[in-house]
Amino acid sequence: MGRKGQKKRKAQELEIVPMDENIPLPPQRSSDEPIPKREKWINKQRVLVFAARGINHRDRHLMRDIRTLMPHHRPESKMERSKTLSVINEMCEMKHCNKTILFEGRRKRDLYMWVANALQGPSAKFLIENIHTMAELKMTGNCLRGSRPLLSFDTKFDQVPYLKLLKELFTQTFGVPNHHPKSQPFIDHVYTFTYLDHRIWFRNFQILSEDGGLSEIGPRFVMNPVKIFEGSFTGKAIWENPNYVSPSRQRQMLKKAAKEKYVNRVEQKVHREANKPTNAYEGLEYEELFENENAIATAMLLAEKAKKNVAVDAKKTKSAKTALTKKIKEKQLKAAAEIIAKKKLKAK
Repeated sequence: MGRKGQKKRKAQELEIVPMDENIPLPPQRSSDEPIPKREKWINKQRVLVFAARGINHRDRHLMRDIRTLMPHHRPESKMERSKTLSVINEMCEMKHCNKTILFEGRRKRDLYMWVANALQGPSAKFLIENIHTMAELKMTGNCLRGSRPLLSFDTKFDQVPYLKLLKELFTQTFGVPNHHPKSQPFIDHVYTFTYLDHRIWFRNFQILSEDGGLSEIGPRFVMNPVKIFEGSFTGKAIWENPNYVSPSRQRQMLKKAAKEKYVNRVEQKVHREANKPTNAYEGLEYEELFENENAIATAMLLAEKAKKNVAVDAKKTKSAKTALTKKIKEKQLKAAAEIIAKKKLKAK
């Protein structure tokens, strides 16, 4: 019994130590095994950049420039027009991408760009205007391929509600994640997003110096926002641009204006022909001057005309003076007759 009591006391004296303090030692490692590395690439953003069939050569070059600027992109072949936009979510899931940029062409003229957060949303549709590619501009700026950019936004992006949403979407899409395997570990260029005239202007500049010296690289284009949808290429429209006019509508208005200009010109011509005088004017005042070619004779005729005009003016002035004198005399006689009549009344 004594031994059992001692065992019980020893069991009571033992303290329970948490697992954090007793960290198990790692097993012995042979020299052939690689050293486990700690992953620094935490923000694993991948962007699927591709186009639908029907874009022209300039739009294709713009897509290629954006791919070169984004080392975290994933390419994809052209999408058929017969497919619906909801298929893009499945394509992103297969490519392990959580963001997408789709270029959609219309009539080989107009280019639309979709920027969407895959599977969850939101998604925004833009009309791309004033496209200038890197090869077309030939700017003096340059940057290393795969370097990370700074993103500069206008102050309007912190004031307007729908621009706040677009700012977050652009930040997650165009921003290169830190420690991406295909990116370079430094920053040497900056993307600028400026809001002006109900449009978003995109520019790419090289950082020349720390005091703010910049040199444009390209490409440059203008994004005219059309709609913002709740889901990824689906769902109801959260916001719609009231100032947006489709390119086909703009071309229709220009054609109509040109047509109205032509119609007005034809109407003016018909009106002029209808009101054109048939007979020449008769009784010109200086018609005799054009018959004589001698300068002395024309001068004499002009002198005679001037004398006649002077005589006519003198007669007019004389007649006017005589008429005034007659009126004055008549008024004086009337006033004298009234005074005489009043005196006669008083005398009576």
